[in-house]
Amino acid sequence: MRPDVDQTLAALADPSRRAIVELLREGPRRPSEVAAALSITRPAMSRHLRVLRGAGVVDQELAEGDGRARVIRLRPAPFEQLRGWIEEIEAFWGDQLASFKAHAERVYAARLRESGSPSGEAPERDPEGESQR
Repeated sequence: MRPDVDQTLAALADPSRRAIVELLREGPRRPSEVAAALSITRPAMSRHLRVLRGAGVVDQELAEGDGRARVIRLRPAPFEQLRGWIEEIEAFWGDQLASFKAHAERVYAARLRESGSPSGEAPERDPEGESQR
């Protein structure tokens, strides 16, 4: 796996950090606002933000018009990289499932031919799995 995706997944592994991300989807906020909205203590909020910043999930900047206040916002890049990785995994499993489906259909068709079923239907089975034709 890519290191950037590893960092993003590690940062999002904590439920509190996922809640922070969900709240920040609405827009940038001051850390104190996020802490209050999620009932997180300021020291805990500081630790969570350190992890999220370290993974590049959020950034922090000075608020407009207030040189002392800071706001945090989501960065799209880590989520785009995560989405790309997930799409690669989905494509892999889509290919695998398509191959399995084709194989299962070939096996099923071969069994129909072997059973000599004139209607092309599968032979009926009793509860023990024996063919009843």
